[in-house]
Amino acid sequence: MENLNPTENQNTKSILMVEPVAFGYNAETAKNNYFQEKPAESEFFVNQEKALAEFQAMVGKLKDAGVEVLVVKDTAEPHTPDSIFPNNWFSTHANGNIAIYPMYAENRRAERRPEIFEIIENHGFKINDVIDFTEAEEDEIYLEGTGSMILDRENRLAYAAISPRTDENLLLEFCEEFEFTPVIFKALQNSNGENKAIYHTNVMMCVAHQYVVICLESILDEKERKNVTKFLKNSGKEIITITTQQMNHFAGNMLQVESQNGEKKLVMSQSAFNSLENSQLEALEKYNEIIPVAIPTIEKLGGGSARCMMAEIFLPKA
Repeated sequence: MENLNPTENQNTKSILMVEPVAFGYNAETAKNNYFQEKPAESEFFVNQEKALAEFQAMVGKLKDAGVEVLVVKDTAEPHTPDSIFPNNWFSTHANGNIAIYPMYAENRRAERRPEIFEIIENHGFKINDVIDFTEAEEDEIYLEGTGSMILDRENRLAYAAISPRTDENLLLEFCEEFEFTPVIFKALQNSNGENKAIYHTNVMMCVAHQYVVICLESILDEKERKNVTKFLKNSGKEIITITTQQMNHFAGNMLQVESQNGEKKLVMSQSAFNSLENSQLEALEKYNEIIPVAIPTIEKLGGGSARCMMAEIFLPKA
């Protein structure tokens, strides 16, 4: 039946990426994204050129590794400085359904372009239904896709750190619709001497096929930390921990993908790669090749990294 969720793989061989045309610092998202750094105003257009070069180099590396990359160009109008992070506004699923999500920053909502779904279909994928959660924006309730939720698709678990961009009730609604079990907790980072909610779960953890990378230090509540660890262990995955300092270099913002011949690859930024110890790299390389990509401009101004730039396509072939 169309409405049931078939077994999903954890990894996909196809991803969608949005090529920027006016990338830059977004003051609206900076209100609760403490990874962003504000540049000098005179640097704006230089930064678009740098971000475009970083983007194109990343696409090239992924294609060289055998990953299918659908590149969609952003539009100049309306101005969407964060369009390079498409995983926040939609997710795709093996039953042919797509979810569209409510966004915290008003200027990010224009990133939701229905024609992108037509492009996906034109590449041979089948879309059965679109589940739209965006009405929640009227009540200032948000759930920003696979930024807010880390989906263990094989074990039907949705890990989520509650924040201004990740509403617990809306998470439960998503889990009911898509048949996931929620694993809810709070993850905090220090900003100007205060512990504040990490804006997206995907900067502090990554779930791969046989392992998970997670900053357990960021889960200050001992009961919540033990609960998350229990779910991870019960799912049979090796737990590879990272420090808060490594998280701040985006070592949690990784994504495992597959090449067209089924080889697993772990994509992360060069900053994340450089922050890892040899023992951590060895633990990861047991399972997959690592693909580091240099995206310093995108990380600094956007406050997001390699995982945020890739929207996975799990839809069935038409």
